[in-house]
Amino acid sequence: MSSVAAGPRPSTGPRPDAPVGWAPAPCPHPTPPGARIVLAHRGACALAPENTPAALRAAARAGARWVEIDVDVIGDGTVIVIHDSHLDRTTDRTGSYYRLRAADLPAIDAGSWFRAGDGSRPFAGERLPTLAEALDVVAETAMSVNVELKSCQAGAAACRRLVDDVAAQLDALAERAPASQALVSSFNPLLLDRMGRRRPGTALALLTRAGALGDDWRSRVEMLGARAVHPAQAGLSRDRVEEIRALGYGVNVWTVNTRERAVELFDWGATGIFTDRVHELGELGGADGRTAETTADKR
Repeated sequence: MSSVAAGPRPSTGPRPDAPVGWAPAPCPHPTPPGARIVLAHRGACALAPENTPAALRAAARAGARWVEIDVDVIGDGTVIVIHDSHLDRTTDRTGSYYRLRAADLPAIDAGSWFRAGDGSRPFAGERLPTLAEALDVVAETAMSVNVELKSCQAGAAACRRLVDDVAAQLDALAERAPASQALVSSFNPLLLDRMGRRRPGTALALLTRAGALGDDWRSRVEMLGARAVHPAQAGLSRDRVEEIRALGYGVNVWTVNTRERAVELFDWGATGIFTDRVHELGELGGADGRTAETTADKR
């Protein structure tokens, strides 16, 4: 073999004058400074059975502008409104709902478990609702809605059906109730990623459990294209809230049931709280989206 003098190899490393590090990407759809919302967690669940039309109507009567509901999919592909992955706690049935059909729903009582302060059961017979029925109430009352996608346990096909059906129903809501805003949240980033691909432009929010809002939060929201983080209040620090808000992302905190804590979080810069007691804390959102009081007002 003949030898050929090798020239200098092209450099594959960074230029000496190139910037080092990864600059944060500000939120492409930032939540404006001073924004404040109070979301009725599972409807007005201190006044009526959670995740039912009765709870949504009670939230509207209490003056709520935003409600939060949880959704999953049953065996025939119908999307229902329920928090748990089984029927035991909030209905008169037991076991999984993944083998149910829509025709089974009218016979399921989702209200008798709820007791009023006098021990009565004023919501006996309240049915387990579909997402379509819940969104009917949202549209009728001109509220906005946060739809939480439960981390479906029925497999990939069910997860795809859940996301795709929610996307279609939010399209329908946008057409018939254009004043009603919609936000989609989940602990499961795969579901949020599919929602973003299935329905571009959807406002997405990443839910995090207590102690799980780590230093990688920015990587996760940037990869998802999310607009907000929904952290648990336990263990949440002011520094973290300020860090997230500095890049324009919303910070909506769950679940806050005292006025003192709600005011503190808003003072930190949180953009929203989820509460079971919207009838008591709803006024903190203010008519213009700002809080009605601050910690200084309380002193």
